[in-house]
Amino acid sequence: MGKVFERIDEHQRRWIASQPLFFVGSAPLADDGHVNISPKGPIETLKVLDDHTVAYLDMMGSGAETAAHLRENGRIVVMMCAFQGPPRVLRLHGRGEVIPSADERYAELFARAGFPESPVVEAERAIILVALDRISDSCGYSVPLMSYDGEREHYRLAAEKHRRKGELATNVADKNAISIDGLPAFDGLAIAAADEGVGAGPA
Repeated sequence: MGKVFERIDEHQRRWIASQPLFFVGSAPLADDGHVNISPKGPIETLKVLDDHTVAYLDMMGSGAETAAHLRENGRIVVMMCAFQGPPRVLRLHGRGEVIPSADERYAELFARAGFPESPVVEAERAIILVALDRISDSCGYSVPLMSYDGEREHYRLAAEKHRRKGELATNVADKNAISIDGLPAFDGLAIAAADEGVGAGPA
């Protein structure tokens, strides 16, 4: 049976740290707005900062629904499933904040979280910081067993291609500015020197 926890304990910290995949869910306030669920990874890009706070590294992509929803209302849930070992689903509900890569807090938060260095540092667009108000798990009996074979190379190769062609900043402007419902996502937020070869993470 499911259980609600007062905090993230040490066992949960270790389990979260071992997950190669997690999902984030968010939604706009409008009744006709689109609910969004996004898969995130790879391993070690979701970090527990303290008993009630997590953060994950957000990379440039084909959309920015989560950022738009967080800027509007802050609501978010992070979910992980055990695909190996004992069955389990862990949900972390809370309020999220978008810390863009040019924000003065970004480098300090990156170091505090201990994120791994990105293969294409210039493709980092934000850290999503989440203050948790509900921590719960459920049985996960219906989640299938699956083996983890490693990370795909596709994202790194695509990001490096866009960097060489000087297209990273253009992609953010074209694809990450607003949500599919027209809410501002990265529109008006500064992303650190995407095409000048200057990243916000560790050198």
